[in-house]
Amino acid sequence: MKRIIIPLHIRFLVRVYLMGIVFFTLFRVLLFLNNLDQLFALPSPHISLIFRAFLMGLRFDTVVSGYILVIPFLVLSVLSFFRNRNNEWVLKISTLYTGILYSLAFLICSVDVPYFNHFFSRISTGIFAFVNNPNFVFKMVIQEVRYWIFILPIILSCVLFWFFLLGIRKKIQRQKKNLSGMSRFYQLVNGIAFFLLFSILIFIGIRGRLAVKSPIRVGTAYFSAFAFPNQLGLNPVFTLLRSILDDMADNNRDPSFMDDGRSLEQVRRYFNIRESDPKDSPIARRVVSDGGPLRANVILVIMESMSADLMERFGNTRRLTPNLDRLVGESYMFDNIYTAGIHTYSGIYSSLFAYPVWRRRNPIKGASMMIYSGLPNTLKQQGYQTIFFTTHDDQFDNVGGFLRANGMDRIIAEDDYPAEKVLSTLGVPDDYMFELSIPRLNRLSREGRPFFAAFLTTSNHQPFIIPDDIPFRPRSSKLKHRIVEYADWALGKFMRLASSQEWYANTIFVFIADSGSYVRNSYDLPLSFFHTPLIIHAPHILKEPRRFARIGGQIDLFPTIMGLLNLSYVNNTFGIDLIKERRPFIYFCSDDKVGCLNHEYFLVIRSEENESLYHYHSLDPRDHINSRKALAAEMKTYCLSMLQASQWMLENRKVGPVH
Repeated sequence: MKRIIIPLHIRFLVRVYLMGIVFFTLFRVLLFLNNLDQLFALPSPHISLIFRAFLMGLRFDTVVSGYILVIPFLVLSVLSFFRNRNNEWVLKISTLYTGILYSLAFLICSVDVPYFNHFFSRISTGIFAFVNNPNFVFKMVIQEVRYWIFILPIILSCVLFWFFLLGIRKKIQRQKKNLSGMSRFYQLVNGIAFFLLFSILIFIGIRGRLAVKSPIRVGTAYFSAFAFPNQLGLNPVFTLLRSILDDMADNNRDPSFMDDGRSLEQVRRYFNIRESDPKDSPIARRVVSDGGPLRANVILVIMESMSADLMERFGNTRRLTPNLDRLVGESYMFDNIYTAGIHTYSGIYSSLFAYPVWRRRNPIKGASMMIYSGLPNTLKQQGYQTIFFTTHDDQFDNVGGFLRANGMDRIIAEDDYPAEKVLSTLGVPDDYMFELSIPRLNRLSREGRPFFAAFLTTSNHQPFIIPDDIPFRPRSSKLKHRIVEYADWALGKFMRLASSQEWYANTIFVFIADSGSYVRNSYDLPLSFFHTPLIIHAPHILKEPRRFARIGGQIDLFPTIMGLLNLSYVNNTFGIDLIKERRPFIYFCSDDKVGCLNHEYFLVIRSEENESLYHYHSLDPRDHINSRKALAAEMKTYCLSMLQASQWMLENRKVGPVH
């Protein structure tokens, strides 16, 4: 009886597959070690959840390896049926092919670790938001020392993988002589049998599941009620490619959540619009003041990554934000406010123009820039001067061009500061931007017209750089905490400088984050990334401090400020006046998820219609969607109708000022 001989190319591919699995697992271990603090959020014993996450990871790693190896498998299998002196060259080409693809995969895995540490999400096309600004990103990586350590895994994995890969190929070539005594017929039959067997195995491996209904999906990894082990099981190459395919589908058609007519009808009902006034826009509402206008200046500070969870007000015990916490006692404080997204562009867009953002779409980068209603244009119509301050290049994300087209008279950016004060790709430190703004605001005040000034801080963003020539003394030992202390200190410095100016008594100061940051573990859509302080400070105008528990978002800033100024205007946005109105839910988007919440429950809508409902007030990790189906459906209808209607407004160019 003839013995079974495994074809050489099958031996080669199996060994490459096993080696790839080992390297993918090592990157998963690296991710795990970088997030050991997540274990505190898991029930004891942790080991079973982490073990299951690594087992799930084997499935996703196998899918990625299957796609890498399927072409070499098919080519080498076909050629194995023929005696061809070029077969060795094909093996060399296959080695090169698999080596390059695995090296690219390891590059993605290495980048995924800091990406996950920042966004608490595996890598997706959201990272491409930075690709259009390669010089900015390159400088940011070079200037952030903490990123350097992740270059080492890329180099080590590629060097070691190629070393072992070439060793496997040489060993296979040496084994070729062992088959010289076999008959050609037996080699053919043996080869066909292994071809069929491994075709089935690779097909199953690529599909990731035996179930007929659906192949493996991102949602397959969600095997528990806990966000970290669910995310740990994913392979970043899989999530990146999946999001690329999703984006390609979205690019072929505008995102559609429901019928346009139904979404507009729902939005009109939510806003209590019986008949649009004026009729130029289906969501326009004429707001008439009940007295004389307050011709006060408005200063809006959009704070980089200043999650509410960093404040003592919301339970942080590190005393990172004493200046913000002090303002709370003298201001209108809104405790349940959420950003529209997780990127700076979404913070600028939604805070100034009161429109939501949709997942990975950057609304301020389009070649055809639309004119929006919102704070700059509406206040300019009311006779205000407008100015925008940022620390770095205003061309990043097309911020400068978009704001100039939308009512900003002047933009102060990196080119307006002395070159020696520019410390990184993020430009000058926050406190220097604030210091340099005072004489400019004084000049605006002397013009005799009120001004609207918006500031975008950046220091609480990598690379973290604290200037040496200032009297700031941090309390914290970790840089990520010291930089928050510095950002808060800079805000305190600004308020001290402003309070000594003549225009201070007639100015409304508004503080809100562009986005939050990952502060604590909650769900796979971390609420700390969206929960923002909203502080409105005007001690000479708002006589008594007040607390507001009602929920709202960045998109409500425009109507709320207009209400405080007691100005008549047309609200052609998705925001409401948080002091006079209430909304049942607030909604927001990350790169690949949509969130919606009320005072108790948090709905997460993921890709592939995978949804969960959490009782977030108690940080309950259990999914309540099956027991609260009616509430989940109501929340989903609310947020998706708002997003769909906003898309309709954009597509039909109805977003501008109306009269």
